Amino acid sequence: MTWRGTTTPKDRILSCLVYLLPLLDSVALAGPFMRQVPELSFLFTPLMPLFILYATIPFFGLIVFFGLFALVVRNPNIPHFVRFNTMQALLLGIVGSLFRLLLDWVLEPILRSGLILDTLYNVGFLAILTAVIFAVVQSVRGMYAEIPSLSEVVHRQVQ
Repeated sequence: MTWRGTTTPKDRILSCLVYLLPLLDSVALAGPFMRQVPELSFLFTPLMPLFILYATIPFFGLIVFFGLFALVVRNPNIPHFVRFNTMQALLLGIVGSLFRLLLDWVLEPILRSGLILDTLYNVGFLAILTAVIFAVVQSVRGMYAEIPSLSEVVHRQVQ
């Protein structure tokens, strides 16, 4: 839905770029998936420099999060379409990070390793990846990506 006016090509590109953040966050969940389907690892090869940058700079994700939140989401001079997609990307990153923490700190010590843990990692990775792909496609089309529950929170945050 494009209920807040038209979107320019620049707005669409910026709205797509912010979804790199949850994609980079989801790589921490991708280990079992990449071991099981190594043929698909070539899809992430172009993003490898960003993965390395993201992993080597301490608190890089947190710095980017607060920067995007303060400079984009809370800035009324930026088009609503960009602010909406930025907030949605940030929340997707938070969901992915919380899921990873749940797996790493709670379930991994209990389950050790095995099929159930690998399945949970795969589900988390594929869920975030699917949401990112859907949101990017909708952004390219100039439409708001309505992800159930998440978009409702975003609508309340971005007025």
